[in-house]
Amino acid sequence: MPSDVQKLMEVQEADRHILRLKEEIASLPRKVAVIEQKLARTKAALEAAKAAVKSDEAARRKHEATIQELQGKISKYRDQSLDVKTNEQYKALLHEIQFSEQEIRAQEDKILDLMVNAEVREKSVKAAEADLKTETAEIEKEKAEARERTAKDEKEMAEWNAKRDELRRGIDPDLLRHFERVSKFRGSGISEVLNQKCTACQVMLRPQTYNDVKSGKLIECESCQRILYFDPAKEVIEAPLADAPHRRRRARPKADASQAWFYHPHFGEYGEVLLGYTNNSGTSSRRIYDFNTGREIGDVLVREGKYSLAFPEDFPEACIRLNGAWDEEELESWGAEMPMTVLDSLHLDLQAARADHPSSKPRPDEAITAEHPAAS
Repeated sequence: MPSDVQKLMEVQEADRHILRLKEEIASLPRKVAVIEQKLARTKAALEAAKAAVKSDEAARRKHEATIQELQGKISKYRDQSLDVKTNEQYKALLHEIQFSEQEIRAQEDKILDLMVNAEVREKSVKAAEADLKTETAEIEKEKAEARERTAKDEKEMAEWNAKRDELRRGIDPDLLRHFERVSKFRGSGISEVLNQKCTACQVMLRPQTYNDVKSGKLIECESCQRILYFDPAKEVIEAPLADAPHRRRRARPKADASQAWFYHPHFGEYGEVLLGYTNNSGTSSRRIYDFNTGREIGDVLVREGKYSLAFPEDFPEACIRLNGAWDEEELESWGAEMPMTVLDSLHLDLQAARADHPSSKPRPDEAITAEHPAAS
């Protein structure tokens, strides 16, 4: 195995550890934030319980003040009753006294209800205070653990960065640039070859390419552009291509599907691209992605009619129909670049389509032309 390849394998391993540590460091504040949100809810519950107690106390004082006012009125009415000269005046004062006494009883009933509720309110306050004390201790413990874990991760990450920098200094600059460019888009820049396949994208290698990799040459995967390497120690587990079980034919895309994906080998100035079409309520949209990187090219184009009629100029004979279906919401979530899992899926299906038709020319039901649309 070439020394540069061995170093790239170690750089990739270092990158994985660094990424893991970065993600863990980033996750620790979020974990603490969740606990702090819980603590904030407990504080709010305590404040609400205390506010309820204060509200009840204020209401009780108001009812007591009303009772005192009514008792004053009763005393006044009784004094007035001693000076009345007619029976009608006496009856009127007596009615006012009775009404005030009824109001006093109603206010006393309300005070009694508040006194009954006071015990419940007090229990709520004590429970909230206990929860707050427990959760405050918990969050302080979590914060301490997070600070400790962060410091440990940062130290470990610094060690991996130093090791990575040392390894990079011993690698050919052009090879390193290619490795880092592919790693940026695909998550890894180097891939092992097993059973004549790139283990990263699962695409079968051509015999000559396979032999070159086995001989130690630095070869890129034609499908995913990762740098390939071969471990002779694993050669015993490889099965000859001729002895491989009969491969199942790929599923053919549905002709009447509302969404369709195509591989276009020469799309204007962009070269190889992936085209995604979606029919929706009398209109159709087209998205264009770079075949190798999955980056979106240009804006989404919308036209009236189904895509096979709205975009007839897009489908030459060499345009290959692929399997794939993602809803509009998911397509929007991709942003400026489709996920690597989606890109690899379309690459694998293109490889399967070509394997079904070794001439690389699609069958009539696999392609779509301006004259004979195969899907709508």
